[in-house]
Amino acid sequence: MDALLNPATGDYLLNQSAQGIENEVYVRLVTPLGSYWAEPALGSRLHELRRMKDLPRMAVLAKQYAEQALQPILDTRRARRINVATSLARRGWLRLDIAAVDASGRNLSLIHEVRLA
Repeated sequence: MDALLNPATGDYLLNQSAQGIENEVYVRLVTPLGSYWAEPALGSRLHELRRMKDLPRMAVLAKQYAEQALQPILDTRRARRINVATSLARRGWLRLDIAAVDASGRNLSLIHEVRLA
């Protein structure tokens, strides 16, 4: 088992292990698309939103970017379902609420915040 990554800080949680797709979801969201040499398709375009203005339409873009990044998890059947919802958390921040069901039927809930300009 892999050590569980804390989505708020990116640090390892020493006494907990990842049971399902938690780490994969997190890594796919925070890694810039194309930046990982071993798998160029790994990652998302969410980092591009840091240059965008804080407008309501950025929520639509963020949802699309997150869904694209997480699609390989569905394609490899490591997850049965992944739903992404977006909201403006506070000025300059966009909140992604990710609800997933992995292949074994375990539910995963993850909150990921993205900084906007």
